[in-house]
Amino acid sequence: MMILRPYQVDFIANYECATEAGRKRIIGVAPTGAGKTIIASEIIRAAVAAHRRVLVLAHRREIIAQTSAKLHEHGIGHGIIQAGFSPRPLEPVQLASVQTLHRRGIHSDVMDLPIAHLLIVDECHHSTAQTWRDIINAYPDATLLGLTATPCRGDGRGLGGIFETLIECPQVGELIKQGYLLPTRTYAPVNPDLTGVRIQAGDYVESQLAARMDQPKLVGDIVHNWHKHGEGRRTVIFATGVGHSIHIRDEFVRLGVRAEHIDGATPKPERDATLSRLGDGTIQIVTNCMVLTEGWDMPDVGCCILARPTRKMGLYRQMIGRVLRPAKDKTDAIVIDHSGAVFRHGFAEDPVEWTLDPERCAENRKHEKRSERGSEQRMLECSQCSALRTAGEPCPHCGFLPQRPPRSINVIDGELGLVEGGRAQGKIYSPEERSRWHSMLSHIAHERSYKPGWVAHQYRKKFGSFPAWGSSPQPIAPTPEVRSWVRSRQIAYARAQAGAP
Repeated sequence: MMILRPYQVDFIANYECATEAGRKRIIGVAPTGAGKTIIASEIIRAAVAAHRRVLVLAHRREIIAQTSAKLHEHGIGHGIIQAGFSPRPLEPVQLASVQTLHRRGIHSDVMDLPIAHLLIVDECHHSTAQTWRDIINAYPDATLLGLTATPCRGDGRGLGGIFETLIECPQVGELIKQGYLLPTRTYAPVNPDLTGVRIQAGDYVESQLAARMDQPKLVGDIVHNWHKHGEGRRTVIFATGVGHSIHIRDEFVRLGVRAEHIDGATPKPERDATLSRLGDGTIQIVTNCMVLTEGWDMPDVGCCILARPTRKMGLYRQMIGRVLRPAKDKTDAIVIDHSGAVFRHGFAEDPVEWTLDPERCAENRKHEKRSERGSEQRMLECSQCSALRTAGEPCPHCGFLPQRPPRSINVIDGELGLVEGGRAQGKIYSPEERSRWHSMLSHIAHERSYKPGWVAHQYRKKFGSFPAWGSSPQPIAPTPEVRSWVRSRQIAYARAQAGAP
């Protein structure tokens, strides 16, 4: 038996109620990491037990492979309609590549379309494309269940006209509270100037976008800020194009970071090998262009770099969703946004009002309020840790909340008002924490054969004063945080020497 989370049980119950009420075109919304494959597998199991035939559509090999593995795990026989697989037409469940099924069963008469009483469409936000619509329209009497984390078209409008009923799992913020997903820690070191970049089909024209973003300084900034904020975590980077992705990879490699690139033309065995190396930690970074936005799960990846600006809220949330899954020793997901998308679309934790109305767009009202001119809830960079926070709220990473300077109090009827100067204080390090940093800096100096004065000067950069005169701490192995901090200082120094702004 499949072990379902409480909200998954509720989703399936709501789906059954909708079908019993005669609803036949249902869209199910579940954030990335909420377990769409498990939900779909349980619905398939129940359909097969009721002697119904099922067709599952997907556009990525990875999605078909994940669904197949889950069905095998629970003893549900199925066939796969995809290049490289032998047909098994008698199985009650068929998993089909959209491209393969359309080419064989609609564009030509190589095969008959499989019988289906239930049609499940994964990543159904693509279902407005003609290829998908052709297959859906070929099953007018089947129950249609679409599944997605982002139920909207590219321009944000609803998917009504294809679907008539919307069922939601809890959103990202609620799943974080329940412990099924991790909170984000977002850094936005730049908000790129995209003035003049043309918009087509609801997003920036890729060629113009790549030309604007693929600049040596911007690529260098990505590497610099990963060293500064990425904590050495395994990282996925989303680039604007193939050339941009390769240039980012090359800059990381030049500075000694193990990084590889994949794109849509990368042969599958090579792509799988690259992702396997990321999974086991052989490499630290994979850069890509629109390959890993959907159907890819690797919970141990803890950092996402957005180097691809997008006007599509759905694409933005799909990219961030790659790093939200929990893993051992992973307490949050770091998002380093070089695209400005967080300023356009808000935090991943923000609730979204999804709609089926094709004349309306999905809305992030919390972020809309932040974006109002003069809003007191605007996004700010935390002065202590540089993560983004909402004005008036504590930093979600370090908890810092600056105190407003007290206002002067008017003198009334001879009473005196006390006026005190208020100023936000920096993070206070205990003597023990300073001592540990001192010891870890000494370890780095010893392993790199630096001069004795290097430790004292690094200590001063970190804490604003030199260590006690004559102190000689016992070196201890540095944490990733300390190594990343030292690395970021070295890159900043090198850039300053080179005259970079």
